Amino acid sequence: MTRHSVTTRLGVIIAVAMVAAGCDGLSDASRDAAVVSELAVVAEPAPPLPAPPVEPLDERPREQTRGLDPVLVDQALERAGTLDRLYSMVVARHGEILVERNYRGRGLDVPANVKSVSKSILSALVGIAIAEGHLAGLDQPIIDFFADELDPQAAPEKAAITIGQLLTMQSGLESTSGQNYGRWVNSSNWVRHALGRPLVAEPGTRRIYSTGNTHLLSAILTRATGQSTWAYAREKLAAPLGINLPQWLRDPQGIYFGGNDMHISPRDLVKIGELYRNGGVHEGRQIVPREWIVESWRAHTRGRNGEGYGLTWFGRETNGYQVRYAWGYGGQFLFVVPALELTVVFTSDPVSPREGPHNRALHQLVDELLVPAAIAGAGLESL
Repeated sequence: MTRHSVTTRLGVIIAVAMVAAGCDGLSDASRDAAVVSELAVVAEPAPPLPAPPVEPLDERPREQTRGLDPVLVDQALERAGTLDRLYSMVVARHGEILVERNYRGRGLDVPANVKSVSKSILSALVGIAIAEGHLAGLDQPIIDFFADELDPQAAPEKAAITIGQLLTMQSGLESTSGQNYGRWVNSSNWVRHALGRPLVAEPGTRRIYSTGNTHLLSAILTRATGQSTWAYAREKLAAPLGINLPQWLRDPQGIYFGGNDMHISPRDLVKIGELYRNGGVHEGRQIVPREWIVESWRAHTRGRNGEGYGLTWFGRETNGYQVRYAWGYGGQFLFVVPALELTVVFTSDPVSPREGPHNRALHQLVDELLVPAAIAGAGLESL
């Protein structure tokens, strides 16, 4: 992806209407817990992808089936109940929640730590900020916001890193995640520490997963809008959708943790999925620009699992249908299957040394039971 390829795709973005709508820095205990639950990642080479052959929003005719097949749903509920780390499962079809179970969580309306699903919510805020003119676009260089931390003469490549490259994890900066995470969150200045990482790849060429990238976006939003990331999120996203978004952790400078540790209830997370499924429209009002969602779901690079990766969203196919999903450590997932008008949320125990088997089980629930249940349909009422 070239530095200028994305801006041309976002030539016209629908303006977003405005709606009027602390926790302290990390304690040592909070930092230690965060280190345990941060997604361990490695830098992976990612060859450039051709333009996708289908519309990212999957605008094929919608399936004519209604509801969910009850036999397949019963099987899904039974299988989900055997997963000892699963907290909750919520399934919506055609904009209506039809299936919901609270297995071990605190409740379906109680905010839960959704870990790196926070990145996809933060991405929506960046899109809104661009539409409102606070940010120039995905090609805007970060030097515009970090002149005090970056010397363009000494580090011209760092100064030229763009907002889009932070979102696609192609900044080229050494990761602050994995084995580097503890040192980062225990530093006295998270922004300066993230910017101080050496360049290990040319910006725009390789995906290197790093929560430092999205924390820089939180700092950018704070400086560009004149509001904290939480205040901006509450006014522009949470209030219009009727979402309860409590304050979450902040860094030593008071910047809200960008890309981790947001707390949102399972039912409210469904609202985020439905907003994206409907092209950014909620109750007739454009909340997130539609073109931003198209760009967010377009594959800019690949994740280490080989699946497409857009502006913090993953993409794959199952049963012949496109699936877009936000992924948080430990089994926090928001799946959207646009052509089936299907949205699925899972929340799980966010603290675990191993998440692979649990995550695979959740993907299998979607692929083997929930998507087939939507394809079959049967007018299932809410359970």
